[in-house]
Amino acid sequence: MIVLVIAFFITAVLYASVGFGGGSTYTALLALAEVDYRIFPLVALACNIVVVAGSTIRFARARITPWKNALILTGLAAPAAFAGGFTPIEEGAFLTILGASLVLTAMSLVLPVSEKAVGKPIGAARFVPLLAMPLGYLAGLVGIGGGIFLAPFLHLTRWNGAREIASTTSFFILVNSVSGLAGQLVKGGDRLSMAIDVGLPLLVTVAIGGQLGSLLALKYLPTRWIRLGTAALTAWVGLRLLFEL
Repeated sequence: MIVLVIAFFITAVLYASVGFGGGSTYTALLALAEVDYRIFPLVALACNIVVVAGSTIRFARARITPWKNALILTGLAAPAAFAGGFTPIEEGAFLTILGASLVLTAMSLVLPVSEKAVGKPIGAARFVPLLAMPLGYLAGLVGIGGGIFLAPFLHLTRWNGAREIASTTSFFILVNSVSGLAGQLVKGGDRLSMAIDVGLPLLVTVAIGGQLGSLLALKYLPTRWIRLGTAALTAWVGLRLLFEL
């Protein structure tokens, strides 16, 4: 359990630094720790909420968040996240989707990203909202926030500057995690007490790590190094998960 707590802390610091919650990696770490897969989404989504709530507030106070576009994306994704959380999924499919998504995410994170917007958004940027619903559904289905999948598209289409994208994905994750967790709770089952036993110390850990990570993102660490560190962690966990299936 101590190793899992440390891993969750590192994940929270790195992911909060780039505006993510870390739900995908929390879920993968739980899988590697051989925890019952039925509680993965409950624990991971709750941890997401704790981490990105602080990040969202910090970004908002720094006047970084582009609220109009962020609200459009989350408004489309939230109902889909609830539906995803409510959808049953078999363990093998769950772990395969999760592992593959982590590897693809790591690959996207190592792509060069400017600290500022490079020119105007390209034409494809107007189609980004079309991605919100499927990403929201996937987020609720496997217990992540979806922002880590959205961010590469925002960067590739030059949707905004790196800090604005980080703040948008942070808010996107917060809303999706709340909606996905609600769907998971409605789905019911005997998972809640087990999730509380496992998740409570992890929630405290990621609360501390998330605050530290969002502070580092705003004041200290260059975004490039944050992204590379996050990519390394994500790739390692994703590959481990796939090889152990």
